[in-house]
Amino acid sequence: YRPGFPADGFATLAEAQDWVQQFTEWYNHEHRHSALRYVTPSQRHNGEAKGILAQRREVFEAAKQRHPERWSGDIRKLSLPEIVHLNPERDPVPQAAGF
Repeated sequence: YRPGFPADGFATLAEAQDWVQQFTEWYNHEHRHSALRYVTPSQRHNGEAKGILAQRREVFEAAKQRHPERWSGDIRKLSLPEIVHLNPERDPVPQAAGF
């Protein structure tokens, strides 16, 4: 999932803690997440995401107006999902298909 994870593990607890701290910073402030329409979790949390997505929408709409032949349909979906789960709950009892 993340390049840079040491293949041989960590030599010390402090080394592991440092890696987790750096990973958390990267994940929250640099990683543009597909489920969040490619904004960072931090941008979603602090309210910046709506403005970023509105600006993207304007760019896509302008591009579509300039070159409609390049578009076969609508522009990308650029609204934030209402709820995002890191690990969504799963049904503990699998449902049989077709029954």
